Formats: sequence, C-alpha cells, structure tokens
Amino acid sequence: MKVGLILPMGDEPGPGVPTDWAGIAAMAHDAEAGGLDSLWVYDHLPETWEAWTTLAALAAATRSVQLGTLVSCTSFRHPGLLAKMAHTVAEISGDRLVLGLGAGWHEPEYRAFGFPFDHRVDRFAESLEITATLLREGRADILGRYYRVRDAEIQPVRPNGAVPRILVGCSGKPRMLGLVARYADAWNTAWYGVPSDRFRSNRAALHSACEAAGRDPATVELTVGMAIGPKDTQVAPRVDAVAEALAAWRDEGAEHVIAYPDPTDGTAVAVLCEAAASLR
Repeated sequence: MKVGLILPMGDEPGPGVPTDWAGIAAMAHDAEAGGLDSLWVYDHLPETWEAWTTLAALAAATRSVQLGTLVSCTSFRHPGLLAKMAHTVAEISGDRLVLGLGAGWHEPEYRAFGFPFDHRVDRFAESLEITATLLREGRADILGRYYRVRDAEIQPVRPNGAVPRILVGCSGKPRMLGLVARYADAWNTAWYGVPSDRFRSNRAALHSACEAAGRDPATVELTVGMAIGPKDTQVAPRVDAVAEALAAWRDEGAEHVIAYPDPTDGTAVAVLCEAAASLR
C-alpha cells in the first residue's frame, strides 16, 4: 500500500507551517527522503498558491515520488488546456503525475473568480471526456454543450507513449461514480480517520457503478483520504495511532492512503514517515 501526503498550499495558519515556496519545497524533500510514496496539492483559489504552477515546480524539485492533484477542479480550466498542462507536467516529472480531477464544491471561490457554478456535474462529465480522450488518444474532436474542441492534438507525442493516470475524487453519488467507472484509473474517497461504515457504503456504491458499466471494480485503484489531527473524526497525530490506522486501511483493501495532517508541518511529516516505515 502506498502512503502519500497533501502539502500545505499557503493558507494554513500556525507556527512552523510553510507559507512560501521554499517551505513547501523543503517539506516535499523531507517527505521524499522519509520514504513517502506520493505528494499532492489541492486546487482552491482564495488564499492559496495556484496548484498547477506549484505542481510543475515540484516535478522539477523531486526525483522519485508520485505527484498529484487532490483534486484539480475541472471548472477552473478548459479541458483541452488542462490536458496539455498534465501532458507537460508528466514530461517534467518523468511520468510521475496522477491527474486527480473533481467537479468542485466551494461556491464562494467560483463567485470570487467568475466561474459558473451551475450544472457542475454536466460540465465535469464533458470536461473529463475531453481531457481523457486527448491524453489517451492524442487528439479529440468533441462538441459539447459547455466545452468543445475541434481537431485538438496533444503534441509532442511522448516517446514511450505514457499518459498520466486519471483519478476522480467523489463521494457515493451514482452519476459521479458512473464517470469513475467509465473514465478513471483510480478513485479517491475522503475524508476519514479509520475505515467506517460511510467508507464501506461508498465503496459498495462504486462496485455497483462498475458492474453497471461492465467493468471489474478491481481495475479501479482505491485511494483514500485520511485526516490526521486532534478531532474525534481524525487519527491522533502519534506514530502508533497513524501506523495503526494505516494498517487498518491496508486490511480494508486501500491501495493508496493520502494523509492530510492538521496542521501540516514538519512534525506531522516526520510522524507520517515513521508510521509508514513501521507499517512496511
């Protein structure tokens, strides 16, 4: 089972939390040196650094860890442009990118930056189709209600033909899970402390969506967002507690656990690295 970390993006208050690129880069290096498998950024607009710019910098600043978005909101960028951005970051990183996509949910940031908030799942479905088609087939000619591309191509063609894995983050809503079953290599469900009835219900809904689409659920990588912090719904920020929670997720069948500590600081990274090492 892989273990990853969501990096802070500049809006987390508190001492010791990086709020600039130098701090984020230092934390990324510590996490990579500590043996974590992946690093993730998130795509909220107010009071944070921009996700894809940061991700490109991380691609150049790291060597071995997977890099991903959890998640990139498809409403914020045209899907053709998003495919090109992912293609470029995959090249910079040496094919370490996981393209995590979501429909968005936080209406105030849509209003603040002038993005439409209506028909989010309809828009997401069109965007996902265009982005996935461009990345996997190299070209697309799709005319949707909200997005359209005409004779669009992804250039240059990668020598090894590799394309980023596509992850979709969503809960147990049937339509979104249907899109997971149709397009995604991986699914993320969040946020949890330890495995719960809510998780098992959402997983069962994914299995039903895959079966309805004629897809083996085992072909969709199961990734889980795990919250670490002081609240009852979070995993206590101690090495033993985090290691125990990781073992529980492994036994539950999770293939990749992505941790979001509160706060995300150097101590939290050290705890997560030690817990992941003890699990292995």
